[in-house]
Amino acid sequence: MTRLRQVSLIGAPTDIGAGARGASMGPEALRVAGLAAALQARGVEVEDRGNLHGPVNPWQPPQDGYRHLPEVVAWNAQVHTAVYAELQLGRMPILMGGDHCLAIGSISAVARHCRERGKKLRVLWLDAHADFNTHTLTPSGNVHGMPVACLCGFGPQALIEMSGQVPAISPKWVRQIGIRSVDEGERRFVHEQDLDVFDMRFIDETGMRAAMELALATMDAHTHLHVSFDVDFLDPSMAPGVGTTVPGGPTYREAHLCMEMISDSGLMASLDVVELNPALDERNKTALVAVDLIESLFGKSTLMRK
Repeated sequence: MTRLRQVSLIGAPTDIGAGARGASMGPEALRVAGLAAALQARGVEVEDRGNLHGPVNPWQPPQDGYRHLPEVVAWNAQVHTAVYAELQLGRMPILMGGDHCLAIGSISAVARHCRERGKKLRVLWLDAHADFNTHTLTPSGNVHGMPVACLCGFGPQALIEMSGQVPAISPKWVRQIGIRSVDEGERRFVHEQDLDVFDMRFIDETGMRAAMELALATMDAHTHLHVSFDVDFLDPSMAPGVGTTVPGGPTYREAHLCMEMISDSGLMASLDVVELNPALDERNKTALVAVDLIESLFGKSTLMRK
C-alpha cells in the first residue's frame, strides 16, 4: 500500500510542449473516467484542486531549438508552485497533464521538497520515450521530449533552475521503464549520462517482474518515490489516445504488474499522469485504462493476497 492516503488532484490543461494538440483535455478526461471516485473507493482521501491556468498554446515553429519556451516556463512554474504546496501539507500530489514537459515543474518541486526534508529521491519514468533530448539534439523542438534532460541540468536556464539547484536531480536517480523510441543523438546522450533504462527488449528478455525488482532496488523507508506515468508507456492497442503512439509497449498484465509492484513498495509519494489526448482516443478508452492502472498503484490487485 502507498503510505500517503491524502491525495490532491492538480489539473494542468496544456499541450504546450507537445507536437499534437489535445493533451490539454487530459485532466477532464481523467475526471470523466472517475479517477477521484476510484481512489476514494480504495480508502484514499481525495481533494480535486481544479485546474491551473497558464498561457494558451500559440502553435508556433521552434525558436533557437525550442517550441513555445516562454509558455513552457510559465506552465511549469505554475505546476512547481502547486505540487510543492501539496508536499508541504504532507499530501500526495497527482499532476494530471497535459503533456510531459510539465514533469519539469512537478519533479523540480519534489526535488526541492526532498532536499529540504533530507530524503532520497527516486524517479520511475514510465514512457515509450527517454525524453532526454536537448535543443541541439531534438528534431522537433517540442519540449515534451526534453524533461529528463532539463531536470538533469541540460536545458534552458529558466527550466533547469526551477528547483533552486542545478541540476534538480542526478541521472542516477532515474529508472526508465518501457522505452522503445529514442532519437539517434538522444541515444548517445542517454549512454553518456548513464541513465538506467529498462527498455522493451530488456522486459521481453527478462520479464516485467525482473525489470521492476531492479528498478525498485536500493530504495528504503527514507526514499521519496516519484512516478511519472506517460500514457504512451502502454501499447497503443490498449491506449490509443496519445499523440505519440509507439507499438510494442507493455501488455495489460505487464502494466498492472508494474503498478502493483510500485504499490507493494509503499514508497510512492507523488505522481504525474501525462500525455492523455482525448482528441485521439476512442470513447475515453485510454483514460479508463489509465484510471484502472492508477488504482493498481493504490493497492488494487487482481488476486486476493493475505
